[in-house]
Order: sequence, then structure tokens, then C-alpha cells
Amino acid sequence: MGPPGSRGSTSARGSLQHLTFFLLFMGPFNCFASYSRATELFYSLNEGLPAGVLIGSLAHDLRLPTADGQRPPALQPPLSFTLASRGLGGQYVQLDNRSGELHTSALEIDREALCVESSGATIIGGAAAASSSSSPSPESCLLLLDVLVLPQEYFRLVKVKIAIRDVNDNAPHFPVPHIRLSVPENAPVNTRLAIEHPALDPDMGTNGVQTYRLGDNYGVFTLDVEENESGERTPYLIVMGALDREAREEYVTVIIAEDGGTPPLVGSATLTIDISDINDNCPQFNDSQVNVTLYGNSTLGTHVATVHAIDMDLGSNAQITYSYSQKVPQPSRDLFHLDESTGVITLSSMVDGDSPRLHRLIILGNGPGCIPAVITVLVNIIKVMMRPPEVVPRFIANEVEGVVYLKELEPINTPIAFFTIKDPDEKYKVNCYLDGDGPFRLSPYKPYNNEYLLETTKPLDYETQQLYEISVVAWNSEGFHVNKIIKVQVLDDNDNSPVFSQQLIELSIEENNVPNAFLTKLHATDADSGERGEVSYFLGPDAPSYFSLDKITGVLTVSTQLDREEKEKYRYTVKAVDSGFPSRESIATIAITVLDKNDNSPRFINKDFSFFVPENFPGFGEIGVISVTDADTGQNGWVALSVVNGSDIFVIDTGKGVLRAKVSLDREQQSSYVLWIEAVDGGDPALSSTAKITILLLDINDNPPLVLFPQSNMSYLLVLPSTLPGSPITEVYAVDKDTGMNAVIAYSIIGRRGPRPESFRIDPKTGNITLEESLMQNDYGLYRLLVKVSDHGYPEPLHSTVMVNLFVNDTVSNESYIESLLRKEPDINIEEKQPQISIEPTHKKIESASCMPTLVALSIISLGSITLVTGMGIYICLRKGKKRHRTEENLEVQIPLNGRISLHMLEKKPVEISNI
Repeated sequence: MGPPGSRGSTSARGSLQHLTFFLLFMGPFNCFASYSRATELFYSLNEGLPAGVLIGSLAHDLRLPTADGQRPPALQPPLSFTLASRGLGGQYVQLDNRSGELHTSALEIDREALCVESSGATIIGGAAAASSSSSPSPESCLLLLDVLVLPQEYFRLVKVKIAIRDVNDNAPHFPVPHIRLSVPENAPVNTRLAIEHPALDPDMGTNGVQTYRLGDNYGVFTLDVEENESGERTPYLIVMGALDREAREEYVTVIIAEDGGTPPLVGSATLTIDISDINDNCPQFNDSQVNVTLYGNSTLGTHVATVHAIDMDLGSNAQITYSYSQKVPQPSRDLFHLDESTGVITLSSMVDGDSPRLHRLIILGNGPGCIPAVITVLVNIIKVMMRPPEVVPRFIANEVEGVVYLKELEPINTPIAFFTIKDPDEKYKVNCYLDGDGPFRLSPYKPYNNEYLLETTKPLDYETQQLYEISVVAWNSEGFHVNKIIKVQVLDDNDNSPVFSQQLIELSIEENNVPNAFLTKLHATDADSGERGEVSYFLGPDAPSYFSLDKITGVLTVSTQLDREEKEKYRYTVKAVDSGFPSRESIATIAITVLDKNDNSPRFINKDFSFFVPENFPGFGEIGVISVTDADTGQNGWVALSVVNGSDIFVIDTGKGVLRAKVSLDREQQSSYVLWIEAVDGGDPALSSTAKITILLLDINDNPPLVLFPQSNMSYLLVLPSTLPGSPITEVYAVDKDTGMNAVIAYSIIGRRGPRPESFRIDPKTGNITLEESLMQNDYGLYRLLVKVSDHGYPEPLHSTVMVNLFVNDTVSNESYIESLLRKEPDINIEEKQPQISIEPTHKKIESASCMPTLVALSIISLGSITLVTGMGIYICLRKGKKRHRTEENLEVQIPLNGRISLHMLEKKPVEISNI
């Protein structure tokens, strides 16, 4: 037997093995149970919430192990929450995959836009699953989500229902702004009339429309609301008092709808209540009797009287007809005619001696469904023994029912009518005259008696007066008068042209206008009437095609964008034409000025400017002019220039564009400058452009050659006597900071001292010093060569000098002695030779080439002498070439200079150098 500890350990291991087998056996069944579980969660939230609002925590509400701490965290695999599908409902929520928290997304929920109301709940995002939990109300708007919970150990499908609660975010509104309702005037009290356009409110429940009220009920109306089975509320107008259309035919008020939210929201519309007429009024005469006197000699058609009844009703209810009562005898009916529509009584037959002197005319005013109104007209006929004169017209002009029609363009003395004036009894003399204003004349027509002609005295003008009323009056010697009224209607003719209110119409419009921009509305008047006065508008032939003129309204527009830089002024004609025949027209001028807008940036003449400036150019000197333009005008075309970079060295004149440097420029410090110049106009907002400026400094000969070797006038070199002639001894090396010809260096020996100083020579190009002759025993000693180093600068070459010391000996046995000799001021006779210029001769080719145009010109002038001319040309070219060749071969000129010089302060003199 082992130790007790061993036995316990064995027992523990056995228990662990049994637990492992149990878990392996139960694991599949556990997973199967997890797959079979489905859970439903229900949440609710208000519509219109911002993003990030917590809806609920699935892990907490499902009481998963991570939420309630049933197992240690080390044994819990991480949970994962995932939407099974992102349908419409998934757009409005954000699910945290780790914590299971559900939040609102950035897409705001609008319940009224999402939910379609039906008899049951409205589902957004899928079909509702069956659940034993309490179902939402029929008014609910649901978002349905399917959430998968993983891993497999905790797998389940969670049905999440989110009910969207309504908030009062919509005010009631009527579908039409003006509601009209008709109520008969005999409507009894408590009559109910439905208002056909009730207010609408997308909100639900108490947030929807609850009540209606009137802004002003006038003491005779009120409102009531009825709700049907589906919950719709309809307002009813209730009559609370008696109505009388004849007292007031219309009531205008405001109907107000109010919802039940907190605070309540309202909407309104105008309500017009029309009181419709009923036949509740009968005709009435203002008087019961009218007395009329009529002369027995009155002519047919003489107006006797007019009766008029009034009915307060409208339309057909107020139609009145007039008739004689049955009590009126037939002779009176035959003598007097009654117009049944107008109530006018006229004399219809001549009064004779047997006619009664008094006539009682009983007239009835008849209305629909009414007892007739009655009025009595008493006509008293006065018997006259003498008959009045007679006036018999015979019209020449067009006459209809006593109205004569004349055109306004008829000439003077246009005849209108003949009038025959006579006495029926042929006992009395009858005279006549014309009564009334107007250009008319009534004159006897010779040679007939009692005949008169009515004619015009001047042209008629329709625009001055259209109707004249004149009377032809005849009277006899007994004083009886008779009037014959004549109406003259002037007919309009097309005698007036349209007239513009302005002959010159000046307009302005900003450029870059929108297409079809309005310019103006033309207005022309025509004094003629009818279609002769109707004016149409047309563009003249000189108008550009992109201008349009409405024929009827006269509205002038431009169909395209105008560009002031392309064209600033437009001037063309327009016509106003009437509709007469033939038509008449007038012309006006349109002058349009296109106003500038800042639509053009400043423009440099070149994008890149290059200026060549000699170095050491004085400060604030003019380097160059920057030219810039701007197509705009005025302030928009004003351009300011500035240096974007390098402003500490360079400045620019804004007005003139002159570029200057503040300081003198040194090419040796910087050979070129690149600047950027900005041009900004004066528009608002301002436009700008830039240009590149390159400034190249031209070299001038302002630096003498700098001798780098030998470094000192006190240095020396040992030359062995055995040195062979032609061997290089040493060299003089110099540089020049200038460029080009200013940096081309020539070397020459201008002073010598020694036993045989001519034994050494210097190469003018390289500065190499060589031995010319073999050295003898007598040639031992110190040689001092004064070397001049000169450039080829223009206009004045610059030079430097250096002393080259050569000690001819086998050895240097006493250096102090040599140094003492070097310290002594040398006595050197200067024999300066002009240095040979090391430039390859290229002039032969140039000169030869320059002869070719001469040869061609001479050949054209004289074809017959081509051989002679060619020979002369070749001869001239050869002569020039030989002369140039001789000059180049003899570049080294010896100029003897006698006297002593100071090696430390050697005068710099210009050396004339040819072929540069």
C-alpha cells in the first residue's frame, strides 16, 4: 500500500476522469438544447431620438453568465452578439457585438414615415414571431430584429421587438386652406352639416386631432366632433340661431383643429359659410298708385309710365313679370302696351275723340309661388284741339333703331339724314332747329320747302367722343313743339399707331446672368378700340438672336449669358404693332449696358519673364517691366502686383509694374534669382494669378586673377644645372571668380633678374615655366622672374603679379643667404610683352561664310558677269582671311617698359588685346 497521500491523489484523479466522461456524454445534449432555445425581448422608445441612446442590454436582459456572474470569468468564453440580417429595422440600431448593448443609430426614427397604420401592429424589418408575452397594442409600430448569441455553448436566436412610441411632433393641418360650406337660410336650429375636409395629423392617439373650434361663431354657429369606429374624428357645423340671407349672405371665420399633445399643437383654415337663398320673399311695389297725364295728340310709342317691383330673393326666386289685372278693360289694354319684363307702359294707338279721358290700369307684379303685388296707374288724357307738327326722318347713313353709325374718318359735310317738317292740319307755319352739342348742322335743303339736311361740320374723332345725342325740334306758330332725338355712334377706325412710353429704353444687366433673365416689360398704348387697339411686340431686324420678346406681354428676356468682355453695349430696335387693317406700328430703341463682374483674373503677357542684368547694378535701378492686364473694368480691373518670395531684396511698382532690387547684386554671390510675382485685382472677391520671373546676372570684370601658386613672393625653387632645355621647372597657377572672357587668364614674364634671365620661358596659357637653354657654370645664382597674370575682361582687363624665384645650383647649402637675397628689393627692368591670347581662330570660317550672301546678290544682279563677280568675291575673301591669320600669329607684342617698379604696389594698366 502506498502512502495516504498517494491514495487520495489516485481517488481525485479517478473523480476527474468520471467528470470528463460525464461532460463528454452530456455535451451533445447540451448543445442540442441550446439550439432549440429561442427568446423574445420587448423594448420601447420614443421616435426622433438622437444617435447613441441606449435601448437595452441583451446580455443583462437574457441573464447570460457574463451578466450575472454564475461562472468565473476565466471559464467563460467571450460572448458574441450579431444581427442575423440587416433589414430595414437594422438601419436604425447599433448592436455592440461584445456587450450586447443596443443603441439608436445616426438614422433618426420617424414613426409617421416608417409605419403604415393597419388594424394590427406595424412591423418594420420582418414578420412578428409568436410569443406568449403580452403583445403590443394595435397602434404600436414595431422594429423586429433577429440577434444570434454565440459561441455555440450559449447559442440562441433572440427575437427583439422594439415598439416606437409616438411623440407629438406634428401639428394638425387641413388638406385645403379654404373650406366653403353652404347652409340654406331656412335651416332650423340644431341643423348639423359635416365639414368635408377635416384636419389631418400623422401622430397617433391623444397626439392626433382631438377638438375643433371656430375663431368667430357670430352667435349662430358652433362645432361638434363625431368619432367613427375607426377612430376618425369629423367636425360638424351646428346652426344655433335663425338665418336670413337677405340680412347677411355670407359668414367668414377660421376653423381651428387642436391635438391632445402637451403642449397642444394647432392648425387652421379659412371657413366660409354661404347662406343659400330660398323663395321666402314676394315682389313688392314701393307705391300703390301712380298718376300720369297724357296729351291727346301724343304720338305712337310715347312713354306713359314705368312700374317696378322689388323681390329680395336671388336668381329665379327674384324673377318678376308684369301683367294687367283682369279688371282692366280691353280698350285700355289696346291703347296702352305693358312690357311684361320691364314694366314700361307706352302708347300703342292714337288717341281719338271717342277714347275715355281716364284710364285705370291695374298692374300685377308676379313672382314664383307668390301672391302678386298690385299697383294702379291712373292715366288722365288731356284732349288737344290742335295737332302738333310732324318730323319725318329719312336716313342716308346707316341707322339701326334710331342710332346712326358714322366712321370717324368720314369727310366733312357727310350727309346723315333728310328731315321733312310739316303741319298735319296744314294751317300753321312750322320751323325747326337742331338742339344739342356736336359737329353737326341742320340746314334747309333748297329748293324744297320744309326739307332739311343733317350733316357733319368737321371730322369725327372716336378717341375724343364716341356718342352724340342731338334733337331736331319743330314748332308751329302756336307754340307747339316736337322733338326727334337722334343718336350718332362714332365707329372707331385704325387711325392711331401704338405709342411707347419711352422712345429710348436704357437698361443694364450684370454679365454672367442666368439664362432667360428678365430685362424689362415693354409697354405701348393704342388709342383705338377693339382689336385695332390690341398691341403686339416684335424685335427689330438688328436685334441679336439670343434676345426674346414676348409678343403678348412685351416681356424682354435674354436667353444666354452675356459677357461684358466680349460685348459691353447692345443697341437694337423693337416694334409695337396693332391688330388693325392695315396695321400701324411704332419703333423704340433698346440700349443695354452689360455691367462688369469680377470674372477675369489678371493675366500676365508672359507666364515666364527673363531679365538679364549686369552685376553691381545700382540699388533701386529698373530691372524690367512686368506687363499684366485684366479684362474687367473699373475696380475689378485694377491690378496690384507684389513679390511673393524674395521681398527682402526685390520690390515692384504696383502702378507701373517696374521691378527693382533694393541693393546692388553680385554675381559672384548669386548668379540668378527666381521670383514669383502675384497680380491681384480689386474685385470682391479678388482674383489673382502668378508669373515666374528669372533674373540672370551678367558678369562684369570686377575680380582680378587670384594667384594660388606660388603662394609667396619669398618662396624659391632649386634648379639643378644639369636640367635639360625644354624641361618644366615650375608653374604659376591662378583663378578668376568672373566668368567667360573675364575669367580667361594669360601669363607673361614682365621682369627678369639673374645671371642669364632669358634662360626661362612661361607658357601664356598654362603658366608653365620651362628652361629654354642649357645652363653653364656662369649661370649659377638666383633668378627672379616677375610674372603678370592678366584676364581678358571688358572693358578693362585686370591683372595680378607674382615673383617666381629660381635658385640655380647643385645644392642649397646656405638657405639664410638665399633668404637674405630674397629680402632685398630687386632692381628689375620691366620689359612687358602683351600676353598671347589663347582663343582658337574662328574668324576665317565666319568671314568666308559672310561672302556667300555677297556672291548670291551679285549673281542675281548680273547673270552675264557671274564668272567675274565670283572671282572678285573669292579674291576679297582670301585677302581678309590672310590679314586675320597674320593678326592671330602676331598676338604677342613686346612693349619695353624702362624703370624701376615696386613689386608690392605694381600699377595695374590696361593691356590692349586683339581678337577678343
